[in-house]
Amino acid sequence: MAPICIRTVLISESVDPRCRAILEEHGIRVTEKQNMRKEELIAEIKDYDGLVVRSATKVTADVIDAADNLKIIGRAGTGVDNVDVDAATKKGVIVMNTPSGNTISAAELTCALLMSLSRNVPQAAMSMKQGNWDRKKFMGAELYGKVLGIVGLGRIGKEVATRMQAFGMRTIGYDPITPPEVSASWGVEQMSLEQLWPQCDYITVHTPLMPSTVGLLNDETFAKCKKGVKVVNCARGGIIDEEALVRALESGQCGGAGLDVFVEEPPKNRSLIDHPNVISCPHLGASTKEAQARCGEDIGLQIVDMVNSKNLVGAVNAQVLAGTFSQESQQLIKLGEAVGAVLQSCSASKKPFRHAHITTQGDCMKSCGGYLTSAVLVGLLNHGSGCRANLINVLSLAKERGIAVNQSHCVSEAAAAGVCKVEVKADDGSYQASGSVQGGVPVLLELSDSVFRQPVSLTGNLLFLRASAGPQLLSSVAGVLASEGVQIESFSAPVDHTGDVWYCVGVSSLLRDLSVLKPLVKDAAQLSI
Repeated sequence: MAPICIRTVLISESVDPRCRAILEEHGIRVTEKQNMRKEELIAEIKDYDGLVVRSATKVTADVIDAADNLKIIGRAGTGVDNVDVDAATKKGVIVMNTPSGNTISAAELTCALLMSLSRNVPQAAMSMKQGNWDRKKFMGAELYGKVLGIVGLGRIGKEVATRMQAFGMRTIGYDPITPPEVSASWGVEQMSLEQLWPQCDYITVHTPLMPSTVGLLNDETFAKCKKGVKVVNCARGGIIDEEALVRALESGQCGGAGLDVFVEEPPKNRSLIDHPNVISCPHLGASTKEAQARCGEDIGLQIVDMVNSKNLVGAVNAQVLAGTFSQESQQLIKLGEAVGAVLQSCSASKKPFRHAHITTQGDCMKSCGGYLTSAVLVGLLNHGSGCRANLINVLSLAKERGIAVNQSHCVSEAAAAGVCKVEVKADDGSYQASGSVQGGVPVLLELSDSVFRQPVSLTGNLLFLRASAGPQLLSSVAGVLASEGVQIESFSAPVDHTGDVWYCVGVSSLLRDLSVLKPLVKDAAQLSI
């Protein structure tokens, strides 16, 4: 991955001190300011490259728009509900969380609520504090032999399963991503939700909150469950429809609920909290000393590893960066950006591009198509446009501009070293270029049917000329450049001189005005790489 420079980080909430220590040990300046109002955060954030939050800070689009230098938002915890990920992605800001930091704590709380539901522990404790001794009122049931349905078989779902199996529960589950053979290896039989609902004595949900999971447990699904089923939600408020849950509790279709999360926190509607068959907590899933220490340490280490191009963990909107840690991948990114910039400079059209097709050739290019495509688009959009595209936001920016993007790979024995071919189309024509990395340096092999006799090194100041071949061309161009105080450092000509062809001249500096070349050439373009 191309290095991302993080010099300053703002921590806006109470995060374990190990986070600050790790960042400062690696030369990153850290400022801690807690309990800021939105207006204060907007005024403060403009000075920082990174922001570390927990769950209280709402990183809205307004905050992100005000953060001109921001490169990363790190959440010390799982989920990113308090971060506008779309706004961050559009601005090219990485959003990162700590996916495993509170796994054990959330799993243990889930198990505690399951056990409390089975034995009425909180209700009995409260009754005792009121001076009562009522053994019959709090008759419970064993967990042994009961069926636990786990919806969401990620890290937390897995840990819940292994713990509740120790109580003799049969664990079944549903997950659209985890393969059935994987969950079977830790004792969970996967099935469809339609098969799962009627079998469960207890149901616990461990999914993210997204359109497909909002109201996953509702009137319709409660009706498919066993009468008296008990449910637990330590994931995200809204996965269980709260109004439907109240109705199920009142009718007896649901025998009890353990809730750590709510749609509104803290909840103003107390119908669930006050219900005698509901055990509730104020979002305590990650509230252990161990989880907070782990999350604080994890986010610090993840930021440092990313800055040092060692690893990328927990990035929710930057999957394209996952394969960009090697020196070879960084060279290919430079190649893609340079080829894109050349095409942008040399396309005579002032009309916007409508289509970009990136083709990789050779075995060594099989796995790099994703980030190489993004790199080409960065070069196309950034060069001379004032656009602030990067690998994270460039696909969404291209879509906004109406550019259709396609990527393909083909095996070519002639391109054993790996070749990137790019074709862009505008309303008035198409433009092509191809390049590769040779000796660790990006080179241009071809530009719009002009195959260069010697590959053009894509570094320094480059002047591209389209003209008819002639014996006086080079000397005439050299004379014009000399009169402008520009020296020729290299010259690349095409193999075929038929018709109008492209030449590349390496120069000591860029021309102040390309129009001085108009009498000699059909087109001229220049750029500095």
